[in-house]
Amino acid sequence: MASLVLRYPWVSSPFVVSAPMKVMSGPALAVAVSRAGGLGFLGPGAKTQDTNDDLEKVKALIQKGKAIPTTNSALPIGVGYQLWTDDLGTAIATIEKYKPCAAWLYAPRQGTKDYDDWSSKIRRVSPETQIWIQIGTLKEAKQLLQSTELPDVIVVQGAESGGHGRTSDGMGLMSLFPEVADALASSRIPLFAAGGIADGRGVAAALCLGASGAVMGTRFLAASEARIRRGYQDEIVRASDGAASTTRTHLYNHLRGTFGWPEEYTPRTIWNKSFVEQQQGKSFEELKKLHDEAAKDGDNGWGPEGRLATYAGASVGLIHGVKDAEDIVRETQNDALERIQRLFPNQRDACL
Repeated sequence: MASLVLRYPWVSSPFVVSAPMKVMSGPALAVAVSRAGGLGFLGPGAKTQDTNDDLEKVKALIQKGKAIPTTNSALPIGVGYQLWTDDLGTAIATIEKYKPCAAWLYAPRQGTKDYDDWSSKIRRVSPETQIWIQIGTLKEAKQLLQSTELPDVIVVQGAESGGHGRTSDGMGLMSLFPEVADALASSRIPLFAAGGIADGRGVAAALCLGASGAVMGTRFLAASEARIRRGYQDEIVRASDGAASTTRTHLYNHLRGTFGWPEEYTPRTIWNKSFVEQQQGKSFEELKKLHDEAAKDGDNGWGPEGRLATYAGASVGLIHGVKDAEDIVRETQNDALERIQRLFPNQRDACL
């Protein structure tokens, strides 16, 4: 944590990060999280060049509001990229221009080769930008140690995560994180825990597993600053029992016209009529037609009787309302600290 404070001086403990959820993690959310003492990430845009526009908005938001203390010229927010689809040249030009404090890399086509290529080019144009790489298996963690460009931070994502996680070789965070931490112990690279964390209990557990901080994605879908449709957000608040109400499937990707994800990744979503009827044998062509009709129905396209994609993690049942991102960050941090204090009354920083 001490080394991280030097890199991100505005962050308060415990270190809470908002995940770079595609499109939905926009400028307002990223800035609000960082301003509250966390680290906010912009999600990948629908097109790589969209991040350029988002970072311009980030600069304007930072200039208007309360100052965020920094020690260099880097913007106090991170950016996320999906390597399998984002354009490297466009991304590098954007990073060189705006210098975000971190770049989160994920889902490569060629494993560490892609990570090395992206990392070296980012560091060349923006030494202030720290490289964050997300992995979901022990094998990936070990492969990173063979990289020519070691990351500055590694995010260990458990199978409970929303969005695109490991298809068949993923493992729950409670088992995955300690084994990865043991394998990477000699590297001294800070590890962040992700997947199924939605409140202070999850953050405290992650810290006691040895994480330097915790990442929350689905929880921030219910932030007032999230770039999300109301029907989608209402479903995040409504759903419960993530084991029963969510599933991993490519169906919603394909209904939305998204193809080509590397085969090892499958998204977790809250299922609805599209998934139910697929399981009952309805053809993709008919499901696609019904999906496209539902997309014209506004917020009614989501929910149990809806048909639109609702990507979410297994922790969805822990989310009971929409709040400002600042409140989410500070309540989560305070809850985590209180729980640690009860476990270690004489050592408040035992897990920090």
